[in-house]
Amino acid sequence: MLDIYTLGEDVLRKKTAAVADIDQGIVDFTQAMIETMHEGNGIGLAAPQVGDLQRIFVVHIPQDKPRVFINPEIVATSIEESFYEEGCLSIPDVYSEIKRASGITVQAWNEKGRLFRLDADGLLARVVLHENDHLSGILFIDKLPQKKRERLVKSYQKNRSGISA
Repeated sequence: MLDIYTLGEDVLRKKTAAVADIDQGIVDFTQAMIETMHEGNGIGLAAPQVGDLQRIFVVHIPQDKPRVFINPEIVATSIEESFYEEGCLSIPDVYSEIKRASGITVQAWNEKGRLFRLDADGLLARVVLHENDHLSGILFIDKLPQKKRERLVKSYQKNRSGISA
């Protein structure tokens, strides 16, 4: 299990660097990320969320297999957009409706060092976009209007301080 960093940690706001070589260390790291995501009952996890600044994320939505994305690039997004309630392992117990493209095409490398291209829509597209944002230091709450974002962050901080007090 890897530690999941939460809102307020600097690493969540940093841009990631490309992975130069997919070696056994990367394979082991992506497996640990998948295990950590499952342990946290998440459906996606990006490297910055576990304190690592490499361009890697993993996803596992219901009725699909776990997927690894190394050096991902969103190459197309649909014109159609949809709202869906999002949450994040790095901002526990905070959820909000977020508007994103309904469909995407993403290109990335998998943990076996193979380049792939994936057309995704619905939940898979949304999770890929959410996790890809993490690689640029963007959190889902950044997509909200300022007042709503401030309200959610204040509530989150109040709940967190209540837990640790």
